[in-house]
Amino acid sequence: MKILVLNSGSSSVKYKLIDTDGEKTLAEGGVEKIGLPDGFLKYKKADGSKAILELGKTDHKGAIEAILRILTDSVEGCISSYAEIDAVGHRLVHGGDKFASSVLITDKVKEMVRQCYPLAPLHNPANMTGVEAMEALLPGVPQVGVFDTAFHQTMPAKAYMYALPYRFYKEDGVRRYGFHGTSHRYVSQRVCEILGVDIASQRIITCHVGNGGSIAAVAYGKSIDTSMGMTPTEGLMMGTRCGDVDPGVLTYLMEKHGMSAQDVQNMINKESGVAGVSEISSDMREIEAAVKNGDPRATLALDMYELRILKYIGAYAAEMGGVDIIVFTGGVGENQTGVRENVCKPLGFMGVEIDNELNARTRGTETVISTPESKVKVVVVPTDEEVMIARDTRDIVNTL
Repeated sequence: MKILVLNSGSSSVKYKLIDTDGEKTLAEGGVEKIGLPDGFLKYKKADGSKAILELGKTDHKGAIEAILRILTDSVEGCISSYAEIDAVGHRLVHGGDKFASSVLITDKVKEMVRQCYPLAPLHNPANMTGVEAMEALLPGVPQVGVFDTAFHQTMPAKAYMYALPYRFYKEDGVRRYGFHGTSHRYVSQRVCEILGVDIASQRIITCHVGNGGSIAAVAYGKSIDTSMGMTPTEGLMMGTRCGDVDPGVLTYLMEKHGMSAQDVQNMINKESGVAGVSEISSDMREIEAAVKNGDPRATLALDMYELRILKYIGAYAAEMGGVDIIVFTGGVGENQTGVRENVCKPLGFMGVEIDNELNARTRGTETVISTPESKVKVVVVPTDEEVMIARDTRDIVNTL
């Protein structure tokens, strides 16, 4: 089955065409700068090289039309016609507490997703624009929605509730939802395949760390807690997001500097985190380079970043009564060897022991980096959310 996986953002549409027989990626790329005069399509050619096609100003429908054209192009394409696309799987960011699993997209589902717009005003409307554009271009082709929040719907109330007046949960849906669920689900399943163990018997901590980041406690196959909350701002220190912060600090700054709610939103999402502390960059590669050159602010930012990861691992190990596997994934988790070493070193009291030489050589490959003597397996697993979306889409379409 050939499945087109789409991730529609406010100004971009990323895509992968996946043949689920063997889970082979046939094509991938994305349209960027939607709505701007210099919009373009970047895609990977058959030989692995990258190419760019200038589009000019276009909307989401025009972006998806460009993607379909390149997929069926007589020279650059990999399919002969749109009819070869059996289904479309969409990444949908926020399903609230309405969706605990992936679903076939129907008119009723679309309305339920729209009801979640206030929870993700930047993401859900853009996601739905992609759904509606595809409906217009490929009418009759089944579409499936895969939610970032769905995997975390198994969290118990004691983990997802905020200690705020209960009426805000009852009336406004204020609670913790979590994100990166598709990634956490993929790597927790994949690591058990790598190790040859049954996920139903394992306590796993999955660390999806990068410019954005979250950690999940996966007990016996189910998410029981995760670091992100109602929005992706809670939890870890990230590239430009602050993560956990005393809410009293925010009201203090609002009163002292006359900041509006929007000012605070911009600050905690776009001006904080690693970039805000270091005043150098949100890119961890640039931060590590600055640390090597002795920059004290870069050193502080990196120390803070690593400490937040360490604290959540410790908390989730306690919450699950122990841990059997720790997984690193995401841009930093897969590639920043120093972060992995510095996070794991203090965990020796739990029996965590990594092979430092093997860890230093491991970038972006599935690798067990713990020693044979380690009581906890530590594994690098590159995430593949698109494959997870394709699997869910295939499984749902096969039931129709």
